[in-house]
Amino acid sequence: MHENNFVGYEYKDLTTKREMESVYVDGYSNFGWQMDTSTVPEHSLGTVSIKFKRDRKILNKAELTRLQRQFESCAEEIENLERSKTTGAAMAAFTIGIMGTVFMGLATFSYLGGILPLMIILAIPGFTGWIIPYFCYNAMRCSKASKIAPLIEKKYDEIYAVCEKANGLLVG
Repeated sequence: MHENNFVGYEYKDLTTKREMESVYVDGYSNFGWQMDTSTVPEHSLGTVSIKFKRDRKILNKAELTRLQRQFESCAEEIENLERSKTTGAAMAAFTIGIMGTVFMGLATFSYLGGILPLMIILAIPGFTGWIIPYFCYNAMRCSKASKIAPLIEKKYDEIYAVCEKANGLLVG
């Protein structure tokens, strides 16, 4: 008899940050996906494009797809939490730096206007506004990171639980 060895595949392209690459590669394998080709660096800084394929006739496809969406949602939340570590700190540092620049501009105009005492008074907060952002950014980032770390760890635990269920569907 003639045996049909044909396998039809479905394909998925994923672009993500390099830090999350291993999470996606390890996670998607639990949903029946296999890496199709090697990772390709993207044009934007720090992102990669990953190509996956899986058998179209995989068992429990509907449940695997539902679990995969849950996995993707958790991974996206992790990315958002990671991003939130620096967003508020950067905005505060930029604002302080801009205020320092405004004071330095006023000090410059005071100097050009011949008002030396006012220039000194305005230059002090100007220089302070240029120095403080670095320390403010680091302190705020570290504070936010310590608050966010347990949330990120919870999401990773959720990802592992989802992947374990999906892997059980593939094997069983």
